[in-house]
Amino acid sequence: MLLTAALVVVALIVQVTVLARLQLPGAVPDLLLLTVLGLALVYGHTAGALVGFVAGLLADIAPPADHAVGRYALVLCLIGYAAGLTKPEAGQHRSATVPMLVVASAAIGSTLLYAGVGALVGDTAARQVGLTGLLATATIYDLLLAPFVVPLVMALARRGEKDPLGAEPGGGSAGGGMRAYGWLASGASLSPSGSGLLGKGGKPGKVKAGKRTSRNKTMDLSGGGRSKTAGLKGVKRL
Repeated sequence: MLLTAALVVVALIVQVTVLARLQLPGAVPDLLLLTVLGLALVYGHTAGALVGFVAGLLADIAPPADHAVGRYALVLCLIGYAAGLTKPEAGQHRSATVPMLVVASAAIGSTLLYAGVGALVGDTAARQVGLTGLLATATIYDLLLAPFVVPLVMALARRGEKDPLGAEPGGGSAGGGMRAYGWLASGASLSPSGSGLLGKGGKPGKVKAGKRTSRNKTMDLSGGGRSKTAGLKGVKRL
């Protein structure tokens, strides 16, 4: 959450203080939109919608905003949700094709949504500037800026992401621990105290060493031949 908040705040500051004052023809490069897209591609649709709503709300109240509060929050909320739906089950995109398509679609979709919501509340600024020019310039600017922003945001988001089920508190995974002691789990069970093996009836069994019988032999530690374990019930041969 701290990483997400920091990225959104930095993107908003750069958006307002630098990009909005470049006086480029048509639209303005939307750094805040690209940040929301990068986070949504890593965290998924639910977090993408939440991050988009908060980022859009901050943009609505940040000066010199001249539109109704909540207008851009709605737009980025929908865009973040839609972008998060493209997150693969493996967690990462194998190529840059899908993220770039997401950026282009988001640039067009956000412009259309923003203009559509503005038309509903009586804002006709998009008609005066020209909707076609806004769509073309917004897509071009965002695509040019995306290779420098989206991969960086995604890398930072993945680095800060933690998997609480992937590892045990001791540092090793639960699956790895079971595989390491699989030979015990398959044929024997440990006593509650962890000090020995359980024999028949769940009672601790005793290992007798030094005796040789006709059915089994004890392990010969000094010889170089092939040795066998004592024939205890419930214990597999190593």
